[in-house]
Amino acid sequence: MATTEHPPPSRLRTWMLEGLSDMGKAGGHTGPHAEPEPPHQGQRWWRVMCLTGVDYFSTLGYQPGIAALAAGLLSPIATIVLVVVTLAGALPVYRRVAEESPHGEGSIAMLERLLSFWQGKLFVLTLLGFAATDFLITITLSAADASTHLVENPHLTDFLHGKQMIITLVLVALLGAVFLKGFLEAIGVAVALVGVYLALNVVVVIVGMWHVITAGHVVTDWTSALTTEHGNIFAMIGVSLLVFPKLALGLSGFETGVAVMPHVQGDPNDTEELPQGRIRDTKKLLTAAALIMSVFLIATSFITTVLIPENEFKPGGQANGRALAYLAHEYLGNAFGTVYDLSTIAILWFAGASAMAGLLNLMPRYLPRYGMAPHWARAVRPMVIVFTLIAFLVTWIFDADVDAQGGAYATGVLVLMSSAAIAVTIAARRAGQRGWTLGFTAVSAVLLYVTVANVIERPDGVKIGACFIVGIILVSLLSRLARAFELRVTSVTLDDMAERFVRDMASRKMRFIANEPDRRDKAEYRDKIEQIRADNDLPDPEDFVFVEVTVTDPSEFEAGLTVHGEVLHNRYRVLTLESASIPNALAALLLHVRDETGCVPHIYFEWTEGNPFANFLRFFLFGQGEVAPVTREVLREADPDRARRPRVHTG
Repeated sequence: MATTEHPPPSRLRTWMLEGLSDMGKAGGHTGPHAEPEPPHQGQRWWRVMCLTGVDYFSTLGYQPGIAALAAGLLSPIATIVLVVVTLAGALPVYRRVAEESPHGEGSIAMLERLLSFWQGKLFVLTLLGFAATDFLITITLSAADASTHLVENPHLTDFLHGKQMIITLVLVALLGAVFLKGFLEAIGVAVALVGVYLALNVVVVIVGMWHVITAGHVVTDWTSALTTEHGNIFAMIGVSLLVFPKLALGLSGFETGVAVMPHVQGDPNDTEELPQGRIRDTKKLLTAAALIMSVFLIATSFITTVLIPENEFKPGGQANGRALAYLAHEYLGNAFGTVYDLSTIAILWFAGASAMAGLLNLMPRYLPRYGMAPHWARAVRPMVIVFTLIAFLVTWIFDADVDAQGGAYATGVLVLMSSAAIAVTIAARRAGQRGWTLGFTAVSAVLLYVTVANVIERPDGVKIGACFIVGIILVSLLSRLARAFELRVTSVTLDDMAERFVRDMASRKMRFIANEPDRRDKAEYRDKIEQIRADNDLPDPEDFVFVEVTVTDPSEFEAGLTVHGEVLHNRYRVLTLESASIPNALAALLLHVRDETGCVPHIYFEWTEGNPFANFLRFFLFGQGEVAPVTREVLREADPDRARRPRVHTG
């Protein structure tokens, strides 16, 4: 066989696409994370909780300040409402998600199983758009808040004042550079960061509470002002419910908690199909993280509200985006405050790393299966560059402002949480669990209300999410279009009768007729043979085997092929198969038969009536249409050697 010399790829291209050839193979890794731990050799749940914690607990860096801006004096009461929703709503939802999706797929996979065809794919792509919003804003918001802590440090404020945008962009670029070099999740690093950060926050909370107790007037001043402003407790709760959507950042972290499930050790008798120990320990992880965060949220919102002047929370104030750091410097000195700043910067930066890893693992999980990813999107480094550039753009649009990005972040978080609540509601209903169904329905209603309210008040999140959704769908459809003629059948299996047909035909010319089944009576097959002979001027003695393809879900991209053989009317041999695409199935069958027998098969079509462009759209969307030319094109792309390529005849 003649071969064509191709120039060797450049070193840059080889480096950028490193690992691409392994993508999609059994066990092939599709992201920057370490491979999931081998069975029964994972990590203890509390260690994996720290991996979740770099995202979840790091929100303490900015959550108290955002809560104070949103709720003012009501911040502690509004935070209690947030904690109630967390413990009574989000936590039960994600404990159920852990049961239903124990391999880290999350709520998107649960909803994907409920829908098929193109509406299912488009729904998943929409959720991926909001997930991208969540993870990307995590990167930019965390970097912005880390730069805020750096700029506002008393030792550095004179030197770094006015340079927050540059610092944020540098932190984002540094994050991208780490992933370009190669990033391995280090649970040990997460444990150290979370341990130090929480310990420092315990010190700040204790010292803050001590100052509240010793300076009793601050509590009476707060309660007096609260009563004057809102009247009674019921009015306070009502207003807290109204401002609650602005505090939704405190709900982040649950999706990450489910995503890290494969790293949880579980029990020795766990199986891949039913990892009961992993599910139980993941529930412990989610519960412990929610309880720890709830305690910190209530305590920090209280001490920051009563100890920090209201003006300091506003843009330009020393507590804006760094309320706890303000207290650390104010009551524990600049030395301790600097240590606290460094710890906060480290955990916020690592939260961005976790979000980037989540992006790089989430997209390849779905898009390649749908045929909706460019070839290079399976490699990590090109995607790192894309996401880093988008992060630069988002940082520039929001001017590296923590408060401005809060709405977009909250929207991404809330949409994913709402979808999770709906998914577990449907799962409980299908399981006949009436009590859980009612409970999850109530949680879904609350989360949907919060999501809608957040969108109405702060539409930035929907705008950013819509940009991601449109971008993902557009790129996905263009990629699917570009790969329309790609051979995408993963395997071909023939049953005994089909094998017998192929062996018999191998002794002479192998001639197949592509037939669209109708009544499947004797006249249909007789007339078809006569038509093919007349159209192609073939002699009567020629023998044929019919091939009939039934289209299943045309939105699917890759699948195996099972071929069944049968004899109809004691005369006509027919091969039947099911596939998402008729041309792809026929091309895969022809190539398989050629490779098995060493003979080049022939297949005969009749031209499809109608407009060629309309027929192509039918093929692209519904798997059928311009069958003859598309089958030939799939064969041409699959095998460039014309001499060995199966022959396509059209009359």
